[in-house]
Amino acid sequence: MKLALVDEASEVEHVTDLAAARSDVDAVAHRVVHGGARFREPVVVDDGVEAELRELTQLAPLHNAPALEALAQVRTALPDVPQIAVFDTAFHATLPEQAFTYALPERLRALGVRRYGFHGLSVQWAAEQVSVPRLVVCHLGGGCSVTAVRDGRSVDTTMGLTPLEGVPMVTRSGSVDPGALLFLLRGGHATVDELDHVLEHESGLLGLAGTDDVTELERRDDAAARLALGVLAYRVAGAVAAMTVALGGIDALVFTAGIGEGSALVRALVCKRLGFLGVELDEDVNAAAEPDAELARAGTAVRIVVLRAREELVIAREARRLLA
Repeated sequence: MKLALVDEASEVEHVTDLAAARSDVDAVAHRVVHGGARFREPVVVDDGVEAELRELTQLAPLHNAPALEALAQVRTALPDVPQIAVFDTAFHATLPEQAFTYALPERLRALGVRRYGFHGLSVQWAAEQVSVPRLVVCHLGGGCSVTAVRDGRSVDTTMGLTPLEGVPMVTRSGSVDPGALLFLLRGGHATVDELDHVLEHESGLLGLAGTDDVTELERRDDAAARLALGVLAYRVAGAVAAMTVALGGIDALVFTAGIGEGSALVRALVCKRLGFLGVELDEDVNAAAEPDAELARAGTAVRIVVLRAREELVIAREARRLLA
């Protein structure tokens, strides 16, 4: 859980717990990962909103459940302060129908089974900082996703109904053939709950190499570590290429979040596969880069940017706009 105090000048003070919050706090704004079809804008949290958020927990249990716990803690610690929910799915409300629709029967789609997308707050910040017509954002952290942004609007993204779909992550699998999951269930190799735990907590980099720490993987020189980083980079590069279909090309590529900001190796491995799109990394600049920085080789057409994720600024701004 990350906590930050953000003043009207967008100055940020990171704090360790609610007890460190000052008495003059105007509002507490929460990043809520899944807003479902109902929540496409920030909202003041009341009992009705909280009940609806609780119903969405099954779609993002790693994220929405802690958010609900945080709401309860704030209500106890700061009972007179309004609470605002700001949604990671909201930025992706502009996804066109062909991008968010699964090829399933209508009776299942009517249950809300569709692609929603996540990391919207991070992608929104990136789109504001790197203003180009055709932008691809690689949010690579604990969760990983790749998003196509056309003229500031999300038009495709790798995550789906839940944050499990898409590229591999640190402990989450990313996309797996549904037939493979049915095979495991029908063969008695895992129960539904066991499979849920494996996909969420035992897969991704951890499942491939025994650790979810990219820094450790970079230090190691063994087959498992190389495979884990190779799979991650290969899938991310493939997702970037897929996003150019939605955009009709690419003007800029952004790397953000913990891995995207901190791993020059992962950035290099991804970009190495994208030369056919005009993505050309300056390897020396990349190796020494700190966010925020331009990484493309001089004279090339596609910008490559490593950008610090500043979701707290987007959250604070949205909360102030709502309460104004």
